[in-house]
Amino acid sequence: MKFTNAGDGQQDVREVLPEAPAQGLAQKWKVSTEKQIMPNIFATRHCTPKHDKPYSKSHYSIAMAEVRKQEKDFTKEVDELLLETSALAKSGQLSDALEKLLALEKQTRNASDLPSTTRLAKAALEHCYESRDYTQLNSTISLLSKKHGQLKVVVQAMVEQAISWLPDIRQEQGVEKWLELVETMRSVTEGKIFLETPRARVTLVLSHYHEALSKAPNASAATIKEALQTASDLVSDLQVETYSSMERREKTEFILEQMRLLIAVARLKDVEVPAKQGKSALGGGEPEWVKAKVGGRKVNESFLKEKANEDLKLKYYDLMIQQALHQSAYLEVAKHYEKVWDTPSIKEDESKSRAALEHIVYYVVLAPHDNEQSDMLHHLFANPALEKLELHYNLVKSFVTRELMRWPGIESLYGPFLRTTPVFSVSKQWEDLHTRVVEHNVRVVAQYYTRITLSRLMILLDLTPQQTEETLARLVVSHTIWARVDRPAGIVNFKSKRSAEDVMNDWSSDMQKLLGLVEKTWIGMNAAQAAQSRIKA
Repeated sequence: MKFTNAGDGQQDVREVLPEAPAQGLAQKWKVSTEKQIMPNIFATRHCTPKHDKPYSKSHYSIAMAEVRKQEKDFTKEVDELLLETSALAKSGQLSDALEKLLALEKQTRNASDLPSTTRLAKAALEHCYESRDYTQLNSTISLLSKKHGQLKVVVQAMVEQAISWLPDIRQEQGVEKWLELVETMRSVTEGKIFLETPRARVTLVLSHYHEALSKAPNASAATIKEALQTASDLVSDLQVETYSSMERREKTEFILEQMRLLIAVARLKDVEVPAKQGKSALGGGEPEWVKAKVGGRKVNESFLKEKANEDLKLKYYDLMIQQALHQSAYLEVAKHYEKVWDTPSIKEDESKSRAALEHIVYYVVLAPHDNEQSDMLHHLFANPALEKLELHYNLVKSFVTRELMRWPGIESLYGPFLRTTPVFSVSKQWEDLHTRVVEHNVRVVAQYYTRITLSRLMILLDLTPQQTEETLARLVVSHTIWARVDRPAGIVNFKSKRSAEDVMNDWSSDMQKLLGLVEKTWIGMNAAQAAQSRIKA
């Protein structure tokens, strides 16, 4: 029989060993003590540990996070000591003042006197700051935060107090002392969940400092890239979307700052590597563009609809527009501009509202044709606000109407104005507009023609033979139209060969319509005959 007591971290095994009957003695106890591999930290918590498994960090945190009741009130002693240490610090005896404060701080900390410990810790930092001994200030912060059994509230109070001094230290003592305190704050707050928000704020300030270095007038290209990359890495390493202690607005601002710096780094890398290695290669700043897109998904768009967050909404969609333009996702750009146009502050400003509506027209026209693009285009055409923009209304009408748009006429009619806009001043987007006009014409031809010669189609599209075939192939691959080119005969067939099943289905439908008409006619004839017979009678 065995008895196990795990209360003191050791295993006490008592075995009952029966002696031989000839000796006539009672049973004796044999006690053997064996050391356990892991100490039992749950002895005071009445928990039953599993000795075959190592303890996790959560087990240790539970054991160390026990809230103790305050054993003694040191308010009177603290009041007297603060007056004494203040006089010592002002007389230049900072080390003596700190020594006395730390001695009493140990007693208050062990007695769980939270108010007194907080006052003593803040007083120690304040004496260092007033004495302008920033080296001692940094070491005191690190020392107090690492004390055994230090209370979380005390550490929070010290960090908040030190952060409030950062602007003054930078202005009075320069960047060097400021950076030392910032790094101290980052080291103290690292890995502490209850300090995640102060750490994010300090990191953001440090990121802005590195970004300012990249904007220095005498900075070299290497310095600009390194400083901007450092600024982006600092804020990107923090997953603020998981911070429960951070307010929603501040969290959104932080995510937008991450996106902004990522896009800035991406543009810088794209200049160095302008040509992509391949369709799916992540060359240049492509990884940063992908991260910026992922960051955009972390923002709750319903939160941005609130009137108090309109500034964040406009900033968010501006970043999303930049990201979508990089991928030439014109329909996404049009959607983002539509969100901007729906903002009350934009609608109240006539010039901004007009500019937003114009950009919606530009990008919805540039978007490749599909069901979503067609639906958005028709809704935009039916919008009464578009009628105030005559030129843009006519441009949308040309794409909505099932009629050919000859490119020379479009270029002469809309070109002088559109080429002056920021959108179509870019040659790529002007070429994309030409492509959309040609695709519209191909769809119109496919609706009105079943067969057409390639030479006639080239005249209607104002394209060369190679460009015509490339356009047809692209639209066929995207399932926009069905077409088959007979090159030897020079004929394009837009009517697909129908299967026997399709023919029979159409015949059955036609026969049902015919029988319905016959039945309707027969009922009408019977009614007329009945009416005539009544008249004669």
